[in-house]
Amino acid sequence: MQQQKIGLILTGGGSRAAYQVGVLKAIAEFLPRAAHSPFAIICGTSAGALNAATLAINAGHFRKGVKYLLNVWKNFHVAEVYRSDFVGVVNNSSRWLAGLILSSFGVDKLNHVSLLDNAPLVELLEQTLPCAKIQESIDSGVLHALSITASGYGSGHSVTFYQGAEGIEPWKRARRVGVPTQIEIPHLLASAAIPFIFPAVHIHREHFGDGSMRQLAPISSALHLGADRVLVVGMGHGGDDGDDESRRSKIDEYPSIAQIAGHALDSIFLDSMEVDLERLHRINHTVSLIPDDMRPSIKLRHVDVLVISPSQPIEKIAERHLNGLPWTIRILLRAVGVMRRRGANLVSYLLFDKAYCRALIDLGYKDAMQNKEEIMAFLNLGPRKPNDNLPQ
Repeated sequence: MQQQKIGLILTGGGSRAAYQVGVLKAIAEFLPRAAHSPFAIICGTSAGALNAATLAINAGHFRKGVKYLLNVWKNFHVAEVYRSDFVGVVNNSSRWLAGLILSSFGVDKLNHVSLLDNAPLVELLEQTLPCAKIQESIDSGVLHALSITASGYGSGHSVTFYQGAEGIEPWKRARRVGVPTQIEIPHLLASAAIPFIFPAVHIHREHFGDGSMRQLAPISSALHLGADRVLVVGMGHGGDDGDDESRRSKIDEYPSIAQIAGHALDSIFLDSMEVDLERLHRINHTVSLIPDDMRPSIKLRHVDVLVISPSQPIEKIAERHLNGLPWTIRILLRAVGVMRRRGANLVSYLLFDKAYCRALIDLGYKDAMQNKEEIMAFLNLGPRKPNDNLPQ
């Protein structure tokens, strides 16, 4: 019997993706020290694409890849992702504002700008992620496929760039396609280009932005690539964020730009996955009603899925770490209402600060440990010896 292929889906969410690293840290501790990746198929979107590529590069030694991610995320500083110095912030935000004004008059010289300059992230990825090693992982058999999803601004399609073993067929569905390619740094930058905040990336004939936009079926890529079961590490809405009455007590207050932006980002990063999971559960239920002898004749199949998501509201954690932002960025974001009620939701996507990231890593680790038995059963792992933990 052919061994089942387990897929890992790492969703988007800017700095929220630190939560994924905590979950991965726990999974690494469930495995033998020198084990290869338990995930034959790894799918990343937005900031999850950066984590996914790292795991793919280190698929032959899963714990090594996780240690690298821990080292990066536990010591992150805003300046390693986007420019936070006074000159950089003023120049970029001024060009962004001027571009918005001039574009209304048909002048497009300044339209290749964004609110923040992510040049430091470009440099960091180019120095630390040897994407050529992805193919080595595939050739050695420890990785079946890696996919990175981005959104095409011209076509309006959700494009999944994938690199994998022979025999994987490209796919085309309504507003989404799978394209074989060699994954490189531009694909990662495009997938993580949060709209308006980070610049779009030109790949082949089109400009691309954050992969979570228009990603109507985020689980489908793993299935197209051959996954039989899927582990999703998502951002979720994070536990109970108060009762409805408390949330609605100030609905007469006009929302700040930051609150509107945070709401929009939630829609981009969170809603599609929840809808797709609901759809998958309905399909699984339908398949369960079909007699076994008739299932080979239909295209539907049962897919086991396990979801690990935050048990606490991430925006509440972000509120406690607002001062982790450089003063230049705080002033910039204060102008759009970040310090007002619920404005911290926007910050939760941009707060690449080590204290905040460590809090999310700890939360991810805790949540995974609370689901240890379920995760180990899902990954077909036996009991592990105690005291085999990764360094804190």
